[in-house]
Amino acid sequence: MENIFDKAQNLKLQERLQKLNRESKPLWGKMNVCQMVKHCQKPLEVAEGKIKLRKSLLGFLFGKMAKRDFLKPGELRKNMPTVSTFKIRETPDFDSEWLSLVSIVKTFGEKGPEVIAEKEHPFFGELTDEEWGALQYKHLDHHLKQFNV
Repeated sequence: MENIFDKAQNLKLQERLQKLNRESKPLWGKMNVCQMVKHCQKPLEVAEGKIKLRKSLLGFLFGKMAKRDFLKPGELRKNMPTVSTFKIRETPDFDSEWLSLVSIVKTFGEKGPEVIAEKEHPFFGELTDEEWGALQYKHLDHHLKQFNV
């Protein structure tokens, strides 16, 4: 399975990010490209410990099942619900948010699993380094495909 910590796969993500621009249009969904590049930073910031999410009853009840669903081979479903903390309602500056996303992705490739602040995900529960990396890759891949890159 693809993994953001794998150096070759991380470089491919960075190359795909280079193809985005402020005029990129989505193939599905409600986010514009400016919102998407900011949105994609949020799960990475959770892994880094920069965003603290509270554990929820929903995660306690369904987190492990959702984790299996997210980690199974294949693409994520289009138009999946988004955690309210990750919803970007404003239209942020593309250039600064894009630079931030590229920087975070690069950091994950360079530092590897040591960027993970806590092994327990607030929704999915305990994650291995491999699972953290796979989830991050899959989320980014999903949104890059949303914008046809």
